[in-house]
Amino acid sequence: MSGPPAAGLIGPVADPARTGWIAGLDPRLRVVAALLFALVTVSLHGLPVTALAFVLALLLPASAGLSPRLLVRLLPLAFLMLALLLTLPFSVPGEPVWRLGPLTASAEGLRLALTVLLKANAVVLAVLVLVGTLEPALFGHALARLGLPDKLVALLLLTLRQVQLIADEYRRLTRAMRARGFVPRSDRHTWNTVGWLMGMLLVRALARSRRLVEAMRLRGWQGPLPLLDVLRWRGRDTAAAVVGTLLLAALLVLDRLPGLS
Repeated sequence: MSGPPAAGLIGPVADPARTGWIAGLDPRLRVVAALLFALVTVSLHGLPVTALAFVLALLLPASAGLSPRLLVRLLPLAFLMLALLLTLPFSVPGEPVWRLGPLTASAEGLRLALTVLLKANAVVLAVLVLVGTLEPALFGHALARLGLPDKLVALLLLTLRQVQLIADEYRRLTRAMRARGFVPRSDRHTWNTVGWLMGMLLVRALARSRRLVEAMRLRGWQGPLPLLDVLRWRGRDTAAAVVGTLLLAALLVLDRLPGLS
């Protein structure tokens, strides 16, 4: 199946011409690598080793030639983690490093907050690079080849398709509203209009889903989706799997060393 890798699960995070060596890897390897990296990173205890895992995650988009704008996708997570950085040091007992009135920030709390921040960003960045640049259909095929239930794969692919259809319908409705001179304000007319917009969006989405089911049944669909892509394991996939396994094993070994735990 052809198509630009930019049409990924989470939007265009990469230019198809600049996805580098990652785009050439087997989708099954990319999904498994993202899962293993997340499991290993979450299991780390030492702050230095966690920082090393974060550096490895940062090297993924840089080595693959992906756009630096990919890092912008981490901003929502960074704002969420900001609350953790502001509260966790004051809620974990330990050696005091800073006082704010009756509150005392501990070194253990600050260390724990930094560890959680690095883990979360490393996992999200790795998933964005390894899985987020996959086409939805290719991602679904990779999951099916890995043994996931056919119904789950079909539900995932149909959900992704329906989300895209709803987004297209939303853009058409908002363009029609602007063409009729609608300007959003903080008044009753605006809230009524937004309510009608949401209601019409749901009605049209339901109608589209029914037409989609009818079209699929007309073409003989009986449950599982046919897998058209033929995934081939190549030598570079083996090399990438060996290198990735060694790096993950090195992180686990370093995390068990007395000076780095």
